[in-house]
Amino acid sequence: MPNHPELPPAAAGGNAAWRARSLRAVWHPCTQMKSHDLGQPLVPIARAEGVWLIDHEGRRIVDGVSSWWVNLFGHGHPALRAALHDQIDRLDHVMLAGFTHAPVVELSERLAALTGLGHAFYGSDGASATEIALKMSAHFWRNSGRPRKSRFVGLAGGYHGETVGALAVTDIALFREAYAPLVRLAATVPSPDARGAGPGETAADAAARAADALQAWLAAHHEDTAALILEPLIQCAAGMAMHDAAFLRRARALCDQYDVHLVADEIAVGFGRTGTLFAHQQAGIRPDFLCLSKGLTGGMLPLSAVLTTDAVYDAFYDDAVARGFLHSHSYTGNPLACRAALAVLDLFEREPWIERNAETARRLDTAFAPLSGHPRVAHARRCGMVWAWDAVDAPADFAQRLHRSALAQGVLLRPIGHTLYAMPPYVIDAEAGEQLARVALASFGEALRDG
Repeated sequence: MPNHPELPPAAAGGNAAWRARSLRAVWHPCTQMKSHDLGQPLVPIARAEGVWLIDHEGRRIVDGVSSWWVNLFGHGHPALRAALHDQIDRLDHVMLAGFTHAPVVELSERLAALTGLGHAFYGSDGASATEIALKMSAHFWRNSGRPRKSRFVGLAGGYHGETVGALAVTDIALFREAYAPLVRLAATVPSPDARGAGPGETAADAAARAADALQAWLAAHHEDTAALILEPLIQCAAGMAMHDAAFLRRARALCDQYDVHLVADEIAVGFGRTGTLFAHQQAGIRPDFLCLSKGLTGGMLPLSAVLTTDAVYDAFYDDAVARGFLHSHSYTGNPLACRAALAVLDLFEREPWIERNAETARRLDTAFAPLSGHPRVAHARRCGMVWAWDAVDAPADFAQRLHRSALAQGVLLRPIGHTLYAMPPYVIDAEAGEQLARVALASFGEALRDG
């Protein structure tokens, strides 16, 4: 049983008090809770501003991963805060079945204008968006008189969430093996990961080879396949596996050829992360379903959206209730979350964040150069505002070592396996960027020592 210390006096209000209370009351996500009894840090955060997380004792930590990839414009951005203050004085929540409200209408209209996809359906998180898209696709084919098309195909190493339906198209063994009896596993085809390029090959060659494998699979299985789901340009949980946009163009053409939906999961890579507002735009394509979350509200509130085509929407429009999309969440289209998302879109419209991010990325490339040139780094890479480095001959506990070392030096980094990555908020300035790069390099070396 956990051997947690006695609670310090609540009045102390320091890190130790909040850590102990959390260990007694909270089951933290994606965590073996015993690790906190064995020295893994659990850091109580009192407030945050910009790129900084601040604990109860005033210690400042650079948020090098945007708090799990959600924060775009820094914590507590004044425009987002102002929008939420205004909205909470107007309308906090109303059910979206039989009612509507200005924030959800305006957000849906603006997302449609930006993507060419409409009829936004809302959930609470990324996994919800995946579930919605998969259910919509399979139900579309049933409504279209082709119920056999009910299976899915994804990419090796793909990650789309951890609810049962999302796990079916997630190819990360750690997340899904324990729940295999509950999951109807999708098929997987090779990833276009540029790290798979052979000697003398380019990222485009790796993408072409993966596309050939996808073509062969669809040729054999398209009659019972509803959709292909993929993460455009970066498979994040697969160790920031980055691929050439040519794969997306081939995937779109093959889905058209074989009458299969294309689901673009931009939960992590949307809203400027890859250098364009949406990652699939770099391939000049349009998916049949677009899943959005994380940065959708700038990290302020939980919200996800699935956008789709008129053809999909029309297949559900009928006199029969059973042919409708009977899916719901209690907080679907919450006005506060939608208002935060509108404020995010306002920021992109008012300020040149895409161009500004390109300048920030070039500056950080220089800061990260010593790490990229480290003799035990392989495949140093960047896409937009995402950097990644693979550790060569790393110890099994590389990720835990690096995480602890970086936190001790005032930076939040959470490697994925033997891959160190950085995904900071867009507002990171020169000072914080230098600290992020310096600590990343020092922690990388520390994590490899004696390994």
